[in-house]
Amino acid sequence: MTFSCSPLVIIGAPRSGTNMLRDILAQLPGLATWPCDEINYIWRHGNLRHPSDEIPPDRASSEVQRYIRRQFDWVARRYGADVVVEKTCANSLRVPFVDRVVPEARYLFIRRDGLDAVGSAMDRWTAPLDIPYLARKARFVPRTDLPFHAGRYFWSRLYRLFSREKRLAFWGPQMDDMDALLQRHPLDEVCAIQWQRCVEQARDAFEAMDGARWLEVGYEDFVTRPREELERILDFIGMEVDPMVCATAVSGVKASSVGKGRAALSPEACERLGKLVGTTLDRFGYER
Repeated sequence: MTFSCSPLVIIGAPRSGTNMLRDILAQLPGLATWPCDEINYIWRHGNLRHPSDEIPPDRASSEVQRYIRRQFDWVARRYGADVVVEKTCANSLRVPFVDRVVPEARYLFIRRDGLDAVGSAMDRWTAPLDIPYLARKARFVPRTDLPFHAGRYFWSRLYRLFSREKRLAFWGPQMDDMDALLQRHPLDEVCAIQWQRCVEQARDAFEAMDGARWLEVGYEDFVTRPREELERILDFIGMEVDPMVCATAVSGVKASSVGKGRAALSPEACERLGKLVGTTLDRFGYER
């Protein structure tokens, strides 16, 4: 099945600027995305019972490939797009699977200081119900999968009512050993390990890929120099956009969140988490 569009897949750990980057790109002429936050329900179709989001590439059957690729084509037709921008944080754990489905794709790998990401992710694990947000995502749940996902969602919400930490049963990319991690570690450490697995597995997958197919973007670089970084991304995907249009697209970008997640953590937590994921912070050039 050939594409009527070029897929551009954003890969990043939760709370690393993936939404910001997708929304900016989708404002540009010729680019479009789904009218909801993420489409993990679509990526999980055909692998509903797989125990985690770490789906291996051999699970990308021909039926799975056809289904997911039809969803990209739907966006292209619906919005008249040449480039379809996709962002699902769980894809950080399964880049080879994604690449089996969309081998034509180019990738933007956005990464952020892990402790900043942890401080922000903690809020999402304990967030209240957002019905409009849920309704937008529910539109894209495959009908046959709806009972399964609805059951998991309501169980997670019910768990929050009785949890000592007032957290959801699960949130974000689901790792193979997520249940064991939640039993052994406090929530901030689970968030740190979640960030670590996402960025490590994604970078490892990209380093095994043709370097012309992926571009690494630092969140801190983007929010500090949004126009320059957007120009670098457009050069990577081979598109020319009016500079005034680009300036408008990034006009709301601010660097005020840099360091905010770390500041939300106690000094003890920063030291403890820095030791826990220090090798990964070192790998990406962030302070422990």
